[in-house]
Amino acid sequence: MTAPPTALFEPARLGPLTLRNRFVKAATFEGMTRGSQVSDDLIAFHRRHAAGGVAMTTVAYCAVAPEGRTERHQIWMRPEVLPGLRRLTNAVHAEGAAISAQIGHAGPVADPRSNGLPALSASARIGAQSLTRIRAASRADIARVVRAHADAARLAVEAGFDAVEIHLGHNYFASSFLSPLLNHRTDEYGGSLAGRARVARAAARAVREAVGDRVAVLAKLNMDDGVPGGLWLDESLQVARWLEADGSLDALELTAGSSLLNPMYLFRGDAPLREFAAAMRHPLVRLGVRAVGGRFIRAYPYEEAYLLDSARQFRAALDLPLILLGGVTRRETAELALAEGFSFVAMARALLREPDLIRRMEKDPGTRSLCIHCNKCMPTIYSGTRCVLTADSRSGPPA
Repeated sequence: MTAPPTALFEPARLGPLTLRNRFVKAATFEGMTRGSQVSDDLIAFHRRHAAGGVAMTTVAYCAVAPEGRTERHQIWMRPEVLPGLRRLTNAVHAEGAAISAQIGHAGPVADPRSNGLPALSASARIGAQSLTRIRAASRADIARVVRAHADAARLAVEAGFDAVEIHLGHNYFASSFLSPLLNHRTDEYGGSLAGRARVARAAARAVREAVGDRVAVLAKLNMDDGVPGGLWLDESLQVARWLEADGSLDALELTAGSSLLNPMYLFRGDAPLREFAAAMRHPLVRLGVRAVGGRFIRAYPYEEAYLLDSARQFRAALDLPLILLGGVTRRETAELALAEGFSFVAMARALLREPDLIRRMEKDPGTRSLCIHCNKCMPTIYSGTRCVLTADSRSGPPA
C-alpha cells in the first residue's frame, strides 16, 4: 500500500541544511565507544537508522572535555577521534541521511571514579551515582568549558557532521546552572535567572561563532527538570526567548527531566529497577538501587506525545523552529506535531525496536510501533544500547 503525499516525508530546511523528511533520530548514548573511540558497531548502529529512513541521526554523546563524560568510554572530542568520526559521517551520508553530533559537558552527571577526574557543577554536592564529591566550577572552569564547546563544534565540522546539538538539559553542566535547586552561587553565574542562564547562552554563542553557517546548530533544552525546586516551565520559556534573541540557534529540541535527580521523568513507561541495579558499576550504588531505587527511579505512565502540552507553550511564544520529542511512535502523532507548528519530530526508543519504522510508516500510514515502553533498553547503555525484545541484529549488542 502506498501512502498519500504528506509534508512529513517532504524535504525541509534546518538552518543551512535540507533534510529529506521531518524525522530525527534522537540522541541515545550508544555504549559503543570503548576507549573513547568510534567503533564499527557505532557506525553500524547509525547506518541502520539512516537506512531505516530518518532524515538525521544524532550521535550521543560527544563530550567537550575529558571530565565531562558520564563514563570514561564516551567519546571525548579531540583530534585523535577524527578518523573514526569521518568513517561514521561518511557511512550515514552514504544512506542519504544527515548526521548530528550532540556535544556537551555532563557536569554533575559525570562519573569522576570512571573518568579519574573531578566532576563539576554549578555548586558543590555529593554525586548520588558515584558517591563522590562534585566540585563547584570556578570562573576559569566555566570559561574553559565554554571554549571547549567551540572547539568540539569545529572538530565536528572537520569530521563531516551536518549539525551540532548543544546539550543544555537533564542537569548536565549548563543545566545545573539553570536549576535553582542545584545552583546556589552568589556570583554572576547564580541568583537571578539571567545569571543562571549565562553559561547556556555563552556556550550557544561560542558554538555559533565557531561554525558560522557551515552546519546547523541546535540545542536540547529542558522545559522542566521534573523535581521540586528545579527549573520550571516559566523560567525555561524565558531562557528559550533569550536563546532565540541571541541568534545562536537554528532549532530547539524540547526535553524534560534530570539524569541526576529524576531520570524517568523523560522516559515515560515502566521503571525496570532490577535491570538498572544490575547495570550499576559501584557495589554500594547497586545495593542502593535494589533497596530504595523506587524513590529515585520513579515510573510515569506512558501516553502518546506526553511532552506536547508543555511544548505547545514554547511554540506559542517562539518563532524559532522547534523539534517535538517524547512519545512520538505513530504517524498521526507526527502529523499532529507538524499541524501545530513544530518543524520536526524526534524519536528514540521506538527506533531502537525498529530502525526501519520510518520507511514503513511512509509506505503504510497504519503502521504501529512495536515499542511497549518497558524501558529495558535504558540499562543497556553501557553494554551496547539495544531493544532487549528484538532478536535480530538490526538493533543488537556490539560484537
